[in-house]
Amino acid sequence: MCLALGAQASADGSAGNDGKLKPVPELQDPPSDRFPGDPAEHHAVYMWNKADPAYQHSILNSIQAMIKRYGDNVDIAVVAIGPGIHVLAKKPQREVEPLTYERVASFAKDYNVRWIACGNTMNTLHWTDKDMRPFAEYSEVGAAALMELQEEGYKLLVW
Repeated sequence: MCLALGAQASADGSAGNDGKLKPVPELQDPPSDRFPGDPAEHHAVYMWNKADPAYQHSILNSIQAMIKRYGDNVDIAVVAIGPGIHVLAKKPQREVEPLTYERVASFAKDYNVRWIACGNTMNTLHWTDKDMRPFAEYSEVGAAALMELQEEGYKLLVW
């Protein structure tokens, strides 16, 4: 038995909407009194903890989509922990794809995406601030940065 809520299912299994996805009502842009340059209404923080290129591309693509959707109305932070930290190093000790390395810098420079390195991981690698790219910030404990940003209203987005 097929139960369709709010739509008549057709023989091919579609919901009778001409193949178009139904928009989520909660995600429609509500009216806002915000002017460009005002503080952002949206805040997202990503955990970046893997050296895997596909994982990194997924997060970078998500950041790009968030910027496309919200423009300057979203503050984005990325906390790099463990193997993911190498994108923030001047001389990575793990391979980082050149395009990934460039996109990270571009998001920092062009869209004010904050890139926060885990101090514990830096210590493990015997890195100091001199080893890090100029836009990188650091937190003594990366997990604490994730927690504290959430306490400040950032929403954690994870893969």
